[in-house]
Amino acid sequence: MSQMVFDAPPAERTAHSWMPSSPCGPGCIDPVDEIGTARVIGRLFGVAGLLLSFPVVNVVTPRGRREQLQRRYARTVLSCLGIRLRVVDNRAGAGESADARFGDSGDGLLIVAGHIGWTDVVVMAAVQPLGFVARADMVDWPLLGGLAKLMRVIPIERERLRELPGVVARLGERLAAGDRVAVFPEGTTWCGRAYGRMRPALFQAAVDTGTSVQPVRVRYLDAHGTQSTIPGFVGDDGFGTSAKRVLRSRGMVAEVVLEPVENPGLDRRDLARRCEQAVRGTELSRHGAIEASDWIEATATRVQDPESAEAQPQRPPRRLRPFRRRGSGHQVAESAVSAD
Repeated sequence: MSQMVFDAPPAERTAHSWMPSSPCGPGCIDPVDEIGTARVIGRLFGVAGLLLSFPVVNVVTPRGRREQLQRRYARTVLSCLGIRLRVVDNRAGAGESADARFGDSGDGLLIVAGHIGWTDVVVMAAVQPLGFVARADMVDWPLLGGLAKLMRVIPIERERLRELPGVVARLGERLAAGDRVAVFPEGTTWCGRAYGRMRPALFQAAVDTGTSVQPVRVRYLDAHGTQSTIPGFVGDDGFGTSAKRVLRSRGMVAEVVLEPVENPGLDRRDLARRCEQAVRGTELSRHGAIEASDWIEATATRVQDPESAEAQPQRPPRRLRPFRRRGSGHQVAESAVSAD
């Protein structure tokens, strides 16, 4: 059973110069405060049972009650993983609220957050069920791939830059239809203490459709309330390695902070900057033992540490060419993974 759940393909290496890359690796991951083997096995069987039963229960549940069912399932999966959920709603000064949700059903909403690991998907679904833009190979993962299809994941192949305008168009269609869809604009996973810039490409869908954007801050805390990197899916991590680390951990808390909603405006770059400021605030990106370095090697590219005191000059923005979708009469702006 464990191999069936954990045997997922590893992420591919950087394929082009604009592909997002993270400097985080094994050195970022905290030591695990482990629980006993019997509890790990119990957690594993609990998660497997929920994932196997969900497709059937979801089909037989009346459509009007499915959102409540899906939310309850996601929260139970978190409980089986040993993760407690804490939701803080900063939109109206409500503070911690177990019943806070992203938005009303039927209202299109783009949810943006930093990306730490695969647990982010479960954590956000536990707040309120929603769709995701996610790595394309996720739909091929054993067992989890079936759930990805049920969640109507919009697949994105980061290695194929030319396909990005199509992803933006599909995302826009879902938002215009009143769906809630979450994206991770950093384009890759970071350990949680360090983070990357929010790339503006996917924000174009909100600008095109006039959809509001909900910035969300996700972080994980250990039993002592200290930020934890155990859920980080970084470096050469495979899904199995990451999942076993999470299953063995003790006292984990997933904290979700809902910041005030941002209007889309007319400029995707400005929207990305506003959302990044809302999510990050004054928090600094930290890389543990290599924190003092301005430049950090990251797979096939070099990325600048966001803590670097001197900002590098920015290239002037390129003009966007209209992209006409085949078979339709409307145009969308051709987006790029680059930060310009």
